[in-house]
Amino acid sequence: MAEPKVVDLYAPFERDTILEVRASKMKKMRGLNVMSGIDKTIIDGPVYVGRTGLEGDESDPTFHGGIDKAVHGYCSSHYPLWASEHPSAASSFVPGGFGENLVTAHMNERNVCIGDTMLVGPPSALSTNPDSCLLLEVSLPRQPCFKLNHRFQLKKFAPLTWKLSRTGWYYRVLRPGYVQAGDEIRLVSRPHPQWTIERIQEYLHRDQENEEMNAELASIEQLGAESRDAFKARVARAEARKKKNKKGVERWRDFRVVERKQETGRIISLVLEAVDPIVPPEGDEKSILLKPGVHARVKLGNGLVRAYSVTGPSFPSPSASVNKFQLAIALEPNSRGGSKFLHSQVFEGHTMQVSANFTNALPQGTSGMKAAGISHHIFVAGGVGLTAFLTSLEHFQSIHVSCELHYAVRSSADDIPFRERLDKLLPGTVKIYDKSQGQRLNIEEDVVKKLPWNSMLYFCGPRSLMLDAAEQVKKYQVPEGEVHFEAFEADISGDPFEVVVANRKESRTLKVEQEETLLEVLQREFGDEEVEGSCCVGNCGTCKVGLKEGRVEHRGTALSAEEKEGAMLACVSRGVGRIVIEI
Repeated sequence: MAEPKVVDLYAPFERDTILEVRASKMKKMRGLNVMSGIDKTIIDGPVYVGRTGLEGDESDPTFHGGIDKAVHGYCSSHYPLWASEHPSAASSFVPGGFGENLVTAHMNERNVCIGDTMLVGPPSALSTNPDSCLLLEVSLPRQPCFKLNHRFQLKKFAPLTWKLSRTGWYYRVLRPGYVQAGDEIRLVSRPHPQWTIERIQEYLHRDQENEEMNAELASIEQLGAESRDAFKARVARAEARKKKNKKGVERWRDFRVVERKQETGRIISLVLEAVDPIVPPEGDEKSILLKPGVHARVKLGNGLVRAYSVTGPSFPSPSASVNKFQLAIALEPNSRGGSKFLHSQVFEGHTMQVSANFTNALPQGTSGMKAAGISHHIFVAGGVGLTAFLTSLEHFQSIHVSCELHYAVRSSADDIPFRERLDKLLPGTVKIYDKSQGQRLNIEEDVVKKLPWNSMLYFCGPRSLMLDAAEQVKKYQVPEGEVHFEAFEADISGDPFEVVVANRKESRTLKVEQEETLLEVLQREFGDEEVEGSCCVGNCGTCKVGLKEGRVEHRGTALSAEEKEGAMLACVSRGVGRIVIEI
């Protein structure tokens, strides 16, 4: 096919020509244990299009396919732009590169609107017998995923597609029929001329807090469920926030232990259920579900407050929620009182308080846009460190994202919690290193040295594992944004220092002693509602405060190198001499 001409993307259209029709079976992606239908080939001659798409076409049902995503359209005039902007992948930017079914030259995200209905067929049939022709309706903007990054071998490509509004769009099939290259696609109805694909992406991605636009988009019946439900949820959350602002935010909630289980000789699991469950806003039932990788902050009966990883119920269903979730706690030999109390004092029927705010220490990676850009996720855990990653592994497998676990234990016979859940993961996903059998996890040789392209590394385990991991990622120059350290213990001691809290009418100078943290001092002086903290080991960033003056010994992993120039983690980092902060 001849190279498509670059056209005026803002020019209105009433008809266009189908340049290519493409379909494919699911295939294994290069370098990944992931199946995809993105590699579509040209179909010669007419092909039948039913309610769920082209005959013989396959796609991953997790993200694609179904009534609202039956047919994918893309503008071929985008490809020369992509090629000029990304010369390293120029040869891949050809029609079909985005996995589209219908290749067109003129219609695009700036002149196609949600709800547009279009007749497709030979010009003669469109004129003489339109009722026999395929009838399509524009239903959704395409949401990019990591497969675009992997296909073009560009690490941060997927978000560019919506930032530049070059994602393509989906059709639902209103009347089945046949399509072939050379057919005309003709606009017959436009109920929402103000809502181009590009304008919807503005509020779907870039301006998410515009309540007026969220409400308007939530009311458009032709908008597919994937996007419409997102706008409905935002409307529901906005209403809930208004109610909370009037009533005040509840800080702590009562939970009852409804199940206690001995997972291993030193690890117990507790299932906690809310005494007064939260009822989700109508239309936003998913809002009470917890994302994988979150922590729950628990008040213990001995006066301590500790944060623990939520380990279940297992993903994807039933999912942990703000009303019921599971924790796992290892009895630490040098416990400061948290694990010892839970192991010896907490049993079924016991009631304890849990913070209303659950925090996520993992990169947005395991559930949000960052995960959409990563081709492969590698988790490395030792002992109870598994509990920080188990729900993320289950989540990734449920949505067909490539992942693996390297797990070091003292003994595979009696030191692995949640063994039945690990066994349900796909073969080859989990590699266990059994110390009792002479097996040793070598982070350099087994993990970092073999790191595949566009991977994300996650580490959680005892101090020796974490120190070795930090040394190896530095040695092999793994970029800061492609590795995450999740500690479950932290060194908080150090020399005493002074801190000036400067953002008040009267600045106050406080003393942080050798065995206390800046967070503890700030919460003692100003209250934990004014100065929040969650994980207390430097993972989540909840306790970040602004650094105005002075030197800091930075600890923890929640801040990037750039952020450390003007901030510090109050839960673990320590000032040197005298520092000035704002909260």
